[in-house]
Amino acid sequence: MSDLASLHPARILVCQLRQIGDVILATPAIELLKRRFPAAALHVVTEKKCAPVLYGNPHIDTIWELDKAALSPFHRELAWYWNVARQHFDLVIDFQQLPRCRWIVGFSGAPVRLSFTAPWYNRLLYTDMVPLRHAYSASHKASLLEPLGIECHNEPPRIYLAESERLEIRKHLAQLGRVPGQPIVTLGVTHKDNARRWPAEHYARLADAMIKAEPGIAFLPLWGPGEKDTVDRLIAAMSPAARAATLLVQYAPTLRRMAACIAEACLHIGNCSAPRHMAVAVGTPSCIVLGASNDTWTYPSPWHQTVRLGLPCQPCRGDNCQKNFQCLRELQPEAVLDTALDLLRRRLASGHACSPAALLDDSAVQAYTK
Repeated sequence: MSDLASLHPARILVCQLRQIGDVILATPAIELLKRRFPAAALHVVTEKKCAPVLYGNPHIDTIWELDKAALSPFHRELAWYWNVARQHFDLVIDFQQLPRCRWIVGFSGAPVRLSFTAPWYNRLLYTDMVPLRHAYSASHKASLLEPLGIECHNEPPRIYLAESERLEIRKHLAQLGRVPGQPIVTLGVTHKDNARRWPAEHYARLADAMIKAEPGIAFLPLWGPGEKDTVDRLIAAMSPAARAATLLVQYAPTLRRMAACIAEACLHIGNCSAPRHMAVAVGTPSCIVLGASNDTWTYPSPWHQTVRLGLPCQPCRGDNCQKNFQCLRELQPEAVLDTALDLLRRRLASGHACSPAALLDDSAVQAYTK
């Protein structure tokens, strides 16, 4: 590896295509890069569906949004990669080594192309590589920057919301029946993988127990495109009291509206999915139910707790299970209740977020939105 500590790049490209949670987890590394090279133009390439979580980020100068549906036929796709790559970057950082990232890295011809230790068939693409490190996922990404003289100290991910976005959500929640100042608990009950989705019926029983312990709270289920059926099962399984305390959005919110909902909440309870990382990024405490996932996704803070059954096979990190997802089926709501209530009550007693993300003026967000 060459000596990169004295590097002074004028243009930097960060490659982080997906998934939504991973893009959020890349924001500490992006911020550290900008602090280290404040005069450099910092570009990020990501998938179009993930880009909104980066809107308004003051550490990013340009976002390249990869729209896979629009990149057909293949020569058009190659032209897009070429256009991104030929921006005269001095430093390219690739967190993922995905095929689309590799096209851009290869086309860039940047003098420094930095990534984690690559398999033999990728190694010629990179000038410098760093061994993988077992750490909190955001810190793991940031560890790639150490050759540049950048140290990570578990900086949290951030989503920068405009005040207008927060006000819009407050207005919408009031229309749904929220009483002014009423504490909200967001519920991230959905996940595409069975190995990471706690049963909706368990969430319903947890909500029943929480409303008995804290009668003044309200619940706000979160869901994305194609996930409404899971929320419907949740509502159907709730007691009348919990159902009456639930604010039900009738449409799948955008990523930024979802983040604004979580920012308005006192607590997020959910599966190991993007909303848990949004909670950290907007300063909302979280209680996460774990099945197949390991603890590298958990931000190291007493405000962010996880609960798992503790079977010998956990964490398997797989999507299939010979035990029919016993780790989730047999994890009873009562085992989650104490952690959830403790976080909620501490948050209510503190009267503020645990690590609030900064707000930007509307103009900072409008620069990226249409």
